[in-house]
Amino acid sequence: MTSIYPQFVVAKFGGTSVADFDAMNRSAGIVLADDHVRLVVLSASAGVTNLLVELSEGLESRDRMDKIDTLRTIQYNIISRLKAPLVISKEIDQLLENIARLAETALTMPSTALSDELVSHGELMSSLLFAEVLRERAAQAEWFDARKVIRTNNLYGCAEPNINLVEDQAEAHLRPRIEQAIVITQGFIGSDDAGHTTTLGRGGSDYTASLLGEALQAARVDIWTDVAGIYTTDPRIVAQARRIDHISFSEASDMAAFGAKVLHPATLLPAMRKNIPVFVGSSKNTAAGGTLVRRETENPPLYRAIAIRRKQTLLRLHDLHTQPAYRFFAEMFAILAEHRVDVDLVTTSESCIALALNSTGSTSGEDHTLTTALLTALSSHCRVEIETGLALVTLIGNQLHRGAGVCRDTFVDLDEYAVRMIFHGASNDNLCFMLPSEVADSAVVALHRRLFE
Repeated sequence: MTSIYPQFVVAKFGGTSVADFDAMNRSAGIVLADDHVRLVVLSASAGVTNLLVELSEGLESRDRMDKIDTLRTIQYNIISRLKAPLVISKEIDQLLENIARLAETALTMPSTALSDELVSHGELMSSLLFAEVLRERAAQAEWFDARKVIRTNNLYGCAEPNINLVEDQAEAHLRPRIEQAIVITQGFIGSDDAGHTTTLGRGGSDYTASLLGEALQAARVDIWTDVAGIYTTDPRIVAQARRIDHISFSEASDMAAFGAKVLHPATLLPAMRKNIPVFVGSSKNTAAGGTLVRRETENPPLYRAIAIRRKQTLLRLHDLHTQPAYRFFAEMFAILAEHRVDVDLVTTSESCIALALNSTGSTSGEDHTLTTALLTALSSHCRVEIETGLALVTLIGNQLHRGAGVCRDTFVDLDEYAVRMIFHGASNDNLCFMLPSEVADSAVVALHRRLFE
């Protein structure tokens, strides 16, 4: 059978785009203004995931009830604006009861699996409410549980999707539905082989939208957030930051990986595999335009953007036995692999390995990378030094290794900063350095002034 919507669009709305009734109504208007939008992926309403993460960490009764009351207020402020609030209030009440039960369990029996189950309720509630907002605007909208399609492993807090299984499930469950209605589903959440709820890590709703776009071969994925596109750096740090109207997959992927908040780091991988353009715009001001991310752009500049990523850890491993470097390196990376530590960036000398570890990304509010078991294993082979409270600043560009004066341009205004480590050479398109987090913003301001103003 020929599809009625062969060129459909996946639209994803972030937390600020579904923060309250007015935000949901604006976002519903965006959906209804484009007949090609057939699949909508939602984040939890702004602030909800943070509350759920706190509950998952196990709170005493009074604090727990305060958080749940705040969650209830957020939901009912939206419900009270609906024309027929009783239609949806029972379902929201049931989810709030589930949250209360899970939060109480978290106090005595916390686990990463329970945390994922608990935090998933944010997207479940926002998607139910958004579907109702659309229906009240006479749209044919169908709510769908993303856990039936987004199948993952059981790495709770930062689960990895099974791409082939996601594609099979999307064809079976979503393809028929988007022919009949606008389908409203959740970002961020999935399920493992045992049927337990998993999450893709903080910000994972973007990734969900891209995965579903890939699985169903969408014509475009739209990411609606609170900023009108991707900028040369975070406009909250540098007021003079400029929007980039067109950017390549590789440039945007580097920006996301190195800390740009506008996209989840994994978002562009599925889009790149199927060459699906990704548009990033503001749901608050659609007339402002946005950024189109695609495979290539014309005349890419030497310097494209500056990204910043906080909560970084510098781990230095010093050889104690004066053994050949290849043996020391092999031992250290074998231990890191055994403990499933993702090494972000690395520099080496003959007797020392310096590693940059990223402490952001998991659903949990804590950093579980440097576990006691890992540090014990490392300490039996080397002297371990740990430095926290760092930020990673990254200059992203094109063919930086061929640009004369790149290092001069990068560091000429940074001589007053204690740069902890520099990474350059493994990639032709970025240059990274670590420095204390408290001075990172001012370093970004100085670097942006030098390169982009």
